[in-house]
Amino acid sequence: MEIKEFISNFAEQFDDLDASILSPETEFKALDDWNSLVALSVIAMIDEEYDVTLKGNDITGSNTIQDLYNTVCERM
Repeated sequence: MEIKEFISNFAEQFDDLDASILSPETEFKALDDWNSLVALSVIAMIDEEYDVTLKGNDITGSNTIQDLYNTVCERM
């Protein structure tokens, strides 16, 4: 898995978010459209696409997309 693919899948969880504005350093919780529903969608996407189960603490403990990506990679 590459970070670019992960960012693209991450962006798809938002209604109107262009993946090109995201980078590994993006602090995803600061995004205007970030909310608990998007968080659940991200958790479900990671489970479906990467067969990795995340919990809410994994989301709250991550600040950037890179942090989240690293957590997923560690559990694959």
